[in-house]
Amino acid sequence: MDAHKLVEQLGEKKKQIYAQGGEKAISKQHSKGRLTARERIDLLVDPGSFEEFDMFVKTRSTYFGLDKKNIPADGVVTGLATVNGRRIALYAQDFTVVGGSLGEMHALKIAKMQDMAMKLGIPFIGMNDSGGARIQEGVDSLRGYGEIFIRNVRASGVIPQISLAMGPTAGGAVYSPAMMDFIIMTKHAMMYITGPEVVKAVTGEVVSHEDLGGGLVHNQKSGVAHFLAEDDKEAIEKLKVLLSYLPDNYLQTPPFVETGDSVEREIPELIDLVPADPNKGYDVKEVIKSVLDNGEFFEVQELYARNAVVGFGRLGGNVVGVVANQARYLAGVLDINSSDKIARFVRFCDAFNIPLITFVDTPGYLPGVAQEHGGVIRHGAKVLYAYSEATVPKITVILRKSYGGAYIAMCSRHLGADAVFAFPQAEIAVMGAEGAANIIFRKEIKTAEDPDKLRAEKIEEYRKEFANPYRAAERGYIDDVINPKDTRKIVAKTLNYLRSKSESVPEKKHGNIPL
Repeated sequence: MDAHKLVEQLGEKKKQIYAQGGEKAISKQHSKGRLTARERIDLLVDPGSFEEFDMFVKTRSTYFGLDKKNIPADGVVTGLATVNGRRIALYAQDFTVVGGSLGEMHALKIAKMQDMAMKLGIPFIGMNDSGGARIQEGVDSLRGYGEIFIRNVRASGVIPQISLAMGPTAGGAVYSPAMMDFIIMTKHAMMYITGPEVVKAVTGEVVSHEDLGGGLVHNQKSGVAHFLAEDDKEAIEKLKVLLSYLPDNYLQTPPFVETGDSVEREIPELIDLVPADPNKGYDVKEVIKSVLDNGEFFEVQELYARNAVVGFGRLGGNVVGVVANQARYLAGVLDINSSDKIARFVRFCDAFNIPLITFVDTPGYLPGVAQEHGGVIRHGAKVLYAYSEATVPKITVILRKSYGGAYIAMCSRHLGADAVFAFPQAEIAVMGAEGAANIIFRKEIKTAEDPDKLRAEKIEEYRKEFANPYRAAERGYIDDVINPKDTRKIVAKTLNYLRSKSESVPEKKHGNIPL
C-alpha cells in the first residue's frame, strides 16, 4: 500500500478517536459548565505542546464482551505537554466514554504517565471525572487502582502531584487524589467513597450528592480539597497559578520571578494594623499581603480551619510558604483541624525547598471535651513534628499573643526556627495576663477589700513585667524586637542570608509522624 495512503488512514483513525464519545454525554457535560477531557487539556497546556500517548489503547478484558466494544482511548487521555513553558505529565479522564470508569488499560495508561513524570522529574497532573472502578472488569480494575496508588506514594515528596476533581469521583477513584499534594475541586464535582444510594441503604440517611461530597463540602468541612473553583476554566487557572510557585521536583528550587517590588519597602500601616489590645481582632491576611511582593498571596485551604492561614507568595521574587494564626476566627487558637492544615502545608514546603515564614498570634490550643476526645493532643503534635522536621529556612514573626504550648508549636526558636522576630506589642508567656494573675495572686485578690480593683492592677502588673517580648529577647529566644514598618525588609534580608542554609538530619528510614 502507498505510504501516503497509510498516512491518510492514520489521520482518519485519529479523527475518529477524537470525535468518539456519546453526543448526548458531551452535551450534558457542556450544559453543566463541564468540558470534555480534550477540551480541558487544550485549555491547560501551551498551544501545540501536547503529545498524546496510547491513543489507540483498547481494553484487554473479555468480560461481557468489552474487548469487542468501542471504548475510545479506554476512557482516559494521557500525555506530555508544557504549561507556560514548563513540562508536565498529565491524564484526563473522559466521562463521555463508559463514565470515565477505570479499567485495567485505563489504569496502566495513567501509571505510564506517573512513571514518565518520575523519570523526567516533572509535575504530575490528574484531571478526574470518573464513576469509579469499571465493574465489568472485576478484579483487573481493582489491580489498576493499586498500580496507581503505589506510584502516588513513591512520587510523594519527589515531584508535585496535583489533582483536579471536575466531575464525579467515586469509590476507589478518590484515593489517588487524596494521596496527591493538592486537590482543586469545581462546584459541580463530587468525591465520596459511597454515593447517596448506598448511604441510604446502609445507614438510612438521606443526602444529596452535593451535600455528601460536593466541592464546597470538601473545601469547607472535610478539608479533603485545597481549592474551590466555579467551573472547569477557573480550576485550570488556579492550577496554572499553583504551578508557578512550585519547582519541578525536590532537587530544584521554586522559580524566581522578578516582581519589581523593592525589598526595602517600608510598611507604616502595619503599626496600626496589628492592635496592641490583645482582645481586638484584625485580618492577618492584610499583614501577610503587606509583607509579600505586590500584595500577592495565593491561599491554600481558604475555607477550611479558618483560624489558621497558609499559602504561597513571593518575597524579593523568591517563593515562600506562609503560615499564620488568624485572630479573626476563634482568636487564632490551634485546634484539631488547624493543626492538620498547618502540619501538612509545612511538610509540603519542606519537601520542595520552599522557605517558611510564620506569623504568630495565638492564645494557645482550643480547650474542650470535644477537642480532647477528638485527639487534639495527637493532632497538635503534628505541628510540632512538622516544624521540627523541616530543614528549609524558617523565619518567625510574633505579632501579638504567643502563649503556652502554642508558642512552642508555632515555629519557635526551640523547634529550629533560624530567626525569630517580635513586634513591640508581642506577649510571650505561659498564658494570658488575666489567667496568670488569677492564679499567681489568687489569695491576695480573694482577701482584698476590692478584689476587682486588685485583680485589674495585678493583670496590668503581670502584663508589663512578663507579657512582653523583652523577657524572651533577654534569653536569646527572640533575635530582635522590630518596628512593624520594617518587617518586609528585615524578613527579606534574613531570608537572603539563609539561602545557603545546610542542615543535616539523623539517618533513618523515616520518622513516625503522629498521624
